[in-house]
Amino acid sequence: MSLFAAYSICTVAKDAAGIAGNIFAFGLFVSPIPTFRRVIRNGSTEMFSGLPYVYSLINCLICMWYGTPLISPDNLLVTTVNSIGAVFQFVYIVIFMMYAEKTKKMRMLGLLLAVLGIFAIILGGSLQISDNVTRRLFVGSLSCASLISMFASPLFIIKLVIQTKSVEFMPFHLSLSTFLMSTSFCLYGLLNEDPFIYGPNGIGTILGIVQLILYFYYENKSREDSSEHLVVSYA
Repeated sequence: MSLFAAYSICTVAKDAAGIAGNIFAFGLFVSPIPTFRRVIRNGSTEMFSGLPYVYSLINCLICMWYGTPLISPDNLLVTTVNSIGAVFQFVYIVIFMMYAEKTKKMRMLGLLLAVLGIFAIILGGSLQISDNVTRRLFVGSLSCASLISMFASPLFIIKLVIQTKSVEFMPFHLSLSTFLMSTSFCLYGLLNEDPFIYGPNGIGTILGIVQLILYFYYENKSREDSSEHLVVSYA
């Protein structure tokens, strides 16, 4: 096999992994829609928190900026997925503020302005760095830290599942989508030789596997307990 053929196969595989990652990420982006349908229907945010959408927005903005040609070459699929994600998170935040109480609304507005301000500082600051390698290192480090913090957030859910021995708070489709998205972008980063992509997504893949193992373990355990209760009741 010639070097050109090997390079072509690697490029196709990388693009396929990136496209798959975009598709799986889209599944995660639309997952809050039922929550916001309920918010709109009830005319209230109830006990829902808007913080996850604020964190997701800053994460998407930083990663979107990292994927642009000004920061890193040949990472267009990173830009596309995070651009779409940023739009979704912004819309969710706007809807949340429309139906939130005044105190929550003002707090969310403050957080939104803070996020946009931080991103503007990162964008402007990185453009002041003339050396391309240093600029990529700066934005890539922020992107990596942001992704790791996002992937670490399910640790609370994992702890809750272990404590309650219930998967009620860890929907299967979200755990599966997270695993598939992380795995796809981990492969994409490896094929693109980009540690700022495969590093955090590798961590996300491991956490995704942990979530899926816990889900099947406690789901099967719940079924076994239910069967035992039925036998006892019948006896």
